Amino acid sequence: MLDVQLKTMLAALTASGAPDLGDLPPEVGRPVYRQILAAGDLPPADVQVDDRQIVVLGGAVGLRIYRPRRQAGARGVVLYCHGGGFALGDLDAYDSVCRTICFDSGCVVVSVDYRLAPEHPFPAAVDDCLAALTWVAAHAAEIGGDPGRLAVCGDSAGGNLAAVLALAARRQGIALRYQVLVYPVTSAAPGDLPSHSEFGEGYVLSRNAMLAFTRHYFGDAGRAPDWRGAPLLADDLSGLAPALVMVGAYDVLRDDGVAYAHAMTEAGVQVTLVEYAGMSHGFINMAATMTAGRLALAQVASALRHALEAA
Repeated sequence: MLDVQLKTMLAALTASGAPDLGDLPPEVGRPVYRQILAAGDLPPADVQVDDRQIVVLGGAVGLRIYRPRRQAGARGVVLYCHGGGFALGDLDAYDSVCRTICFDSGCVVVSVDYRLAPEHPFPAAVDDCLAALTWVAAHAAEIGGDPGRLAVCGDSAGGNLAAVLALAARRQGIALRYQVLVYPVTSAAPGDLPSHSEFGEGYVLSRNAMLAFTRHYFGDAGRAPDWRGAPLLADDLSGLAPALVMVGAYDVLRDDGVAYAHAMTEAGVQVTLVEYAGMSHGFINMAATMTAGRLALAQVASALRHALEAA
């Protein structure tokens, strides 16, 4: 059954007349999205935060680096890719999530402010996140981390990017210890999997919004051209870092996560697949208002802490 807390939130959302994000131009949807996520933010965890920029092809990209205040030598480093359909989201919108993961895991967390569509369509987000991962691998010691203990993490569109980074890291010889994919987009287009229709209306993220975001990112074709846009299109998933894949039972993207988890398992990758019963899309951003959201965020941090422990 649908989680009681989530059911109450969805009813309130419907009563408020809040627009579907897919119906808003990205420049209008971005502040709305930020406001929605702020409602689920936890009190800010006490961690050290620094902003910096790195140069990428075509410009610069911001990074926000979160470090635990308690000193304990070099730590594991997590590159976090935020959600938002490749068109929404930024460092501020995911500040609470990254602070909490840093504090709970004891790892250094680096959040990447990749460029957004439609102003910067595919593969700009992939290029930016890969540049960020390359920078983190080269500068881990400088930010208090261990270059031998790296992980990628992301939710929704960011889960897609984290999965793509794991594939790209294998190709480029960047050693990853772990990948955390929270309700990731892995299929080529909306409509490819049953959950896209089954939960496409009334459960936070709509199929309408998915269609809009996909067109913003991939253009009028609305379909990923290759594995860099849809990890399920990858020919070979063997040799990837172990993974935690989290999905919600009522999420339009449920089948994306499940299908990719099964595909990685079949390729010999160690995968933990967790389905949050009663949850729809976006639950890690609901940690302040939903018990399951706080548990999920704690599970992400715990998995990263154990995966990135010193050998």
